[in-house]
Amino acid sequence: MNLLEEKKILMVAREYDGLAGAGGVKDVCRQLAEALAQHGGFDVRVVLPLYGFMDALALGFAQVTFPCRNATDKPALTFEVDMHYPGRERREEVGLWVQNIRGVTVYLLDSKRFTEKHGVYTYTAEEETQKSWQQAGVGHFDYFAMNILLQKAALDMLILLDFRPNIVHCHDGHAALLPAMMRENEGWRHYFCRTGAVVTIHNAGLGYHQEVADIEFAEVVTGLPASVIRAGMFNSSFDPFAAAAGYAVMNTVSENYAHELQKSEEDSRTGWLGHHLLRKNVTLAGITNGINPEDFNPRAPEKLGLDAAFDPATGELAGKHLCKEQLLAACSPANQVWQRVVQHGSLNREPDLPLFTFIGRLTAQKGVDVLLKALSLLAATGETSFQTLILGNGEKYLEEHLEEMAGAEASGGRLCFLQGYDQALANKIYAAGDFFLIPSLYEPCGLTDYIAQLFGNLPVVHHVGGLVKVIDQETGFTYQEHAPESLAAAMQQALNVYRHDRGKLAAMQRAAVERIRNRHTWQQVMQDYLALYQQALR
Repeated sequence: MNLLEEKKILMVAREYDGLAGAGGVKDVCRQLAEALAQHGGFDVRVVLPLYGFMDALALGFAQVTFPCRNATDKPALTFEVDMHYPGRERREEVGLWVQNIRGVTVYLLDSKRFTEKHGVYTYTAEEETQKSWQQAGVGHFDYFAMNILLQKAALDMLILLDFRPNIVHCHDGHAALLPAMMRENEGWRHYFCRTGAVVTIHNAGLGYHQEVADIEFAEVVTGLPASVIRAGMFNSSFDPFAAAAGYAVMNTVSENYAHELQKSEEDSRTGWLGHHLLRKNVTLAGITNGINPEDFNPRAPEKLGLDAAFDPATGELAGKHLCKEQLLAACSPANQVWQRVVQHGSLNREPDLPLFTFIGRLTAQKGVDVLLKALSLLAATGETSFQTLILGNGEKYLEEHLEEMAGAEASGGRLCFLQGYDQALANKIYAAGDFFLIPSLYEPCGLTDYIAQLFGNLPVVHHVGGLVKVIDQETGFTYQEHAPESLAAAMQQALNVYRHDRGKLAAMQRAAVERIRNRHTWQQVMQDYLALYQQALR
């Protein structure tokens, strides 16, 4: 029986690709929404905050007006949302902007609580110069209130627009309380009595739960009954993921990550959240994220800002070699002029040398500490006939260590650190690289391995979480132990194939692209989410 006949879906998230992003949530939200709209024929709507770095008008959004109770009054541009504090009843005004983007109706919630923020989740360097307590890289002090305002405003918005979705799909801990509020708060539970809810856990690691220790504040600002607050307690805090149990179908972003969370000791990295959910009779579904191959098709270089076209699926790689030559020239000692990144170290213009690449946050979770030690180990063995290019920023001690390594005389022309981030530059690095390093301590799914493979840049990955989709010696290189020696050994294997078996290298590049197209497109993955939506409605 198809319970999704009306085909109405709302997604609630803090990120959306092309508008606001800080991680993989933005890609999943946009690409799944577009797949449902374009290939499934669904009326898909997405709601997220309007942050201070966004200009709604310049982005093509139009302001939404709301009817007033008195027919003679002018239409209203805002609505009020209850945001009570302990001992203080209060409301916050919210405006709404809308635009249809590639078949998906996208709403931006316009509130001072959002527009005063210049980063999605953390304060920026600019904000720190304005107020010293707003330290760059530190999470917003009112993160919990921001999440509650997003979720409450989303539900109020639906009523004002008279849009009853079949499913509300809540992305990560930032939106995981919505199902409980939708079911328990009187004004919403009747309107949404036929609406199902799905909560997707994109990262269950400690620090990603969006929990709050101030229980009185949690009860007052959410409006949830004390019994629900008590049921949502986990490790001495009110945890949105724990609170979602019983109100929503829950999943995470790969089959193996779901297994790790509920059937292995890897769950210790979450504070044992997965096992806590099991005790509450919640079995996490595992749905491995997909990708839209056409978004990263090197046969269309203009769209991606590449220097030439190429196609790993057919072995047409002359354009990839040209992309590599151009990037090496840009990273040479003579250049070092970038708009959005700061260059440390340089690369020699030797395109025949294998090029390892890394793009991402410089954190221990991403395995950057292991990567730096692995590079030192290879150098100590005399293995120096390769180059490494790293793009990203993150934890200060890793940035400083990497800057020091790149600037050392021993690394001259072999290690370049581009500090910061630039999407156009990232595309050039994906296209130029021979091997893409993903040494993550844990990885719920992983998107960069897909992107690298589509550019003929074979991933070298820690065989954990969602990265198990990389098949050793077939679509990339894998290693089991999270240790510098293991990563160095895998890198050495990649170097040996590059130097001694170019036929195998080309075959692996072709196999990687074919596997994505055959198994991992969002059009295919969408079917798994449709089954999850049906389960939520049942």
